[in-house]
Amino acid sequence: MSLTAEPGRLGAAAPAARAGAVEKSEAPPIELATQEGRNKLIGVWLFIAAESVLFASFFAVYLALRHSTMGGPTGKELFDLKLVFLATALLLSSSFTSVMAVLNMRRLQAGAMKAWLLATWLLGASFLALEAYEFNHYVHLGHTFTSSAFGTAFYSLVGFHGAHVTFGLLWLFALLVRNLRRGVTPYIAPKVYAFSLYWHFVDLVWVFIFSVVYLMGKVA
Repeated sequence: MSLTAEPGRLGAAAPAARAGAVEKSEAPPIELATQEGRNKLIGVWLFIAAESVLFASFFAVYLALRHSTMGGPTGKELFDLKLVFLATALLLSSSFTSVMAVLNMRRLQAGAMKAWLLATWLLGASFLALEAYEFNHYVHLGHTFTSSAFGTAFYSLVGFHGAHVTFGLLWLFALLVRNLRRGVTPYIAPKVYAFSLYWHFVDLVWVFIFSVVYLMGKVA
C-alpha cells in the first residue's frame, strides 16, 4: 500500500513545486512590493513629467537668446570643453553608480547599496563644484546674469539644472543618514528607487545641456 501511495504523493507535490517556483519568479521587485511604494513612484514620474515641460521652456528661451550677447563674450569664446567633458563624465558616472545601488538593493545587500549611493553623492558633489568654478570663471570674464540676454538665458538654464543637482544631493544625504543602520526593506526600497529615477532625469537633462548649450555654442 505504501509503495502505491508514494508515487501519488510525489506526483501531487511536483505541480505544487512548479507553481511555487513560477509564483516566486513573478514576484515584483522590492520597490513595488507595497501599494505605498507604487504610489510614491507614480508621484515621481508625474513630477518628472512636469519638470520636463519646465526645462523645455528654458531650452526654448535659451535657443532664442543665445546670440543676444550685447557685445559681450560669446559661447565660443567662453566655453572650455575640457572642463565640460570632465563635468559630464562625473555626472554620467554617478548615474552608473546609482544603477549599481538599485541592483544591490534588489539583492537585499544593504552595505553595497549604501556604498554605491555614497559614490553617487561624491560624484554629484564633484560635478557641482566644477560648475561653481565654471560660473565664477565666467563672471570674471564679464559674463554675468545681467550682462546680456544670453547671460540671463544661460545662467537660468544651467543654474536651474544645478539647483536640481543640489536638491538631489540633499535628498541623497538625508536618505543615507536616516537609513545608516537599516537594512533593505519594502519601506526603504521605494525611496532609493525614487531617488534613482530623479537622478537619471537630472543626468539626461545635462546631456541635452551639454549638446545644445556647450557643443552648439562652441561650434557656432
